[in-house]
Formats: sequence, structure tokens, C-alpha cells
Amino acid sequence: MTAPGNISAAVRQQRHEAHDSLDDFPTPPWATRALCETIRNKGLLPPLASAEDPAANRGHMHKVLAEYFADARGADVFDYGAGFPVRDYLLGPPPPDVTWMITNPPFKLGEAFIHRGLSHARHVAVFVRSAFCEGEGRHARLFAENPPSLELQFCERVVLWKGLCLDPDVPVTRWNEKKQAFVTEKPTSATAYSWLIWGAGKPGRTLKEWIAPGTRARLTRPGDYPPLPPELLPRPIEREGALL
Repeated sequence: MTAPGNISAAVRQQRHEAHDSLDDFPTPPWATRALCETIRNKGLLPPLASAEDPAANRGHMHKVLAEYFADARGADVFDYGAGFPVRDYLLGPPPPDVTWMITNPPFKLGEAFIHRGLSHARHVAVFVRSAFCEGEGRHARLFAENPPSLELQFCERVVLWKGLCLDPDVPVTRWNEKKQAFVTEKPTSATAYSWLIWGAGKPGRTLKEWIAPGTRARLTRPGDYPPLPPELLPRPIEREGALL
């Protein structure tokens, strides 16, 4: 049996969410720009194209969609205070037709979001953990009959943290159970991510491409990340009851 202190970083940093969780993991803007740049280069972004993000969260993805699409819409089942309409994408009334449905859906509802998107959007793109493509059940329910036409695999790790959109180049301070101390280090992730896209090629055939190394640096813009919350800022060093 492996001792808790020896559990690998990859295992410790995997995402595990309750079945009814909102799965609140905001998407870094550069990851959405990587998709938008790809579909634009493939001629899939006409001048008056519309896009909807039905799981808009705090708006990090929607802000990027507004850079590329003439009509960018957003909504979410929960009010995160970003001003989006509160709407249940899966159980609400049929969504209006759009050119693209682009979203980072809750992992456990990914299939449902894809099926819903295909009912009203010409193209569908979902940001998912790469492990989403695994599983016999999901293959039978989705991929066997309607596989994506394009899979974009990130070569660089996309850093997602629960409830926060963090710049991976800016160190954060967290409590480390193993060291019993606050540790300041850059945010990391052990989870691999991909974009799955429907309506971008020949039906029934999946083309796989890679989002090349260096894309994050190339597509990151000033103002993409909000300031760090106080609890993640470096802390004064305590020694014998005095602050240094």
C-alpha cells in the first residue's frame, strides 16, 4: 500500500468531482484562442458567424469568442456574477440556432452537451479532458455513430484550477500537507486536455491534430488573468512568533 506522502504528483492533481458538482474549472483564454485560430485558418469562421457558450462560468471563454465572432452569446446554469443569463442548457427550452456551440462542459455532462449542441449548431466544439475519449460506454453512445471530425490535442499542459483562472507563469502560495508549510510555486496540472469538434470535416472520420508547443506564449494577452486572490499571495515568513 502506498503511503499518502508518496502519492505521485500526477495522482494528487487529477480532477475528481462529485456527480452533482458544477465542475467549476474556468478555461484559460489562450486555450480558447487556440481553437478559434484553428477554425479560422480552416475557413470555418465566416464573417457573420455566431457562437454560444452555454457553460459560460465567469466569462473567460466568452471574452475570447467575442474577439472572433460577430455574435458571441453566453449563459450558465449557475450565476457566477459575470452577468450572463441563468439558463439550464440541457433541460430548458430549445436553444436558438447558432453557427458554433463552443464550451467547456461539466465532465459528467459532456455527452449531453454535445448531443444538445448538435441539435441547434452547425458546428460543435467542446473542451474536454483527453480521457473523455476513453470508455466503451461513451463509444457506443456517441463516438460509434457520430465521432468528432477533428480532435485538437494540446501538447502543452493547460492549467485549470477549481474556481480560479490562474496564469501558469505567476507563482501561487498554498499549504503543503507533506511539508507542513506554505509553498510558493507556479501552478501546474497533471491532466491532459483536447478540443473535440463536430462539423469540421468529413462525417464519420476523425482527423487528429496537435496544438503545438509555444501556443500558450503566442496567444496569451495582457489582462487575460485576474489578480491573484489574497489567500494565494506569498506570505510573510514566521520565525519564533515574529514576522520577518
